[in-house]
Amino acid sequence: MIAFLNQKGGAGKTTLATHLAGELAMQGQRVTLLDADPQGSALDWAQRRSQSGHKRLYGVFGLARDSLHQEAPQIALRSDYVVIDGPPRVAALARSALLAADLVLIPVQPSAYDVWASQEMVQLVAEARVFRPQLLAAFVINRRVVGTVIGREARQALADQPFPALRAEVSQRIVFADSVAAGRLACEVAPQCAASREIAALAQAARDMLRESVRESLRESRR
Repeated sequence: MIAFLNQKGGAGKTTLATHLAGELAMQGQRVTLLDADPQGSALDWAQRRSQSGHKRLYGVFGLARDSLHQEAPQIALRSDYVVIDGPPRVAALARSALLAADLVLIPVQPSAYDVWASQEMVQLVAEARVFRPQLLAAFVINRRVVGTVIGREARQALADQPFPALRAEVSQRIVFADSVAAGRLACEVAPQCAASREIAALAQAARDMLRESVRESLRESRR
């Protein structure tokens, strides 16, 4: 289970969640997306996709309840990956998503304000690790403006945090806005575009983290 969480609104959680789920599905994985945001943006995207007659890539279900961690495991039995689009500013829902997730990805826009705002999420992850010490966490620099150095500065600002920033970054690109409005993915609107390559790199980074965690667990069990 991979959860996109950030207590700050506007970080791009839904865009990343729908695109990561789509990338995994296109790789042949069985994927479910859980919309844990009361605003229901991922559900709206899925509805637009259905109304436009586009192929269904994965199931999208609304689960904006603080019992998410109790209900999600049953859903996971039918999926290879469950992607959770988390809520902003709803700590109870965020805590429930953290208790369900194997990996939490925290989208951070490359600005000092977003880096500062991420501290609340860092604290929530620390609290969740008391109960689930195996919980993985990483930052994702999102909406980086191409051709600027501000993304590098954001990475430097995140260097002091207790978990890493993924090397895979996602830039601010018009194709994301165009694809969301049509209920599609960037790779469907513009195949082989830079946005598609960035999402593929993000999916690979997430899978690598999860695989390394499994390998580490196996090594520990053999000691």
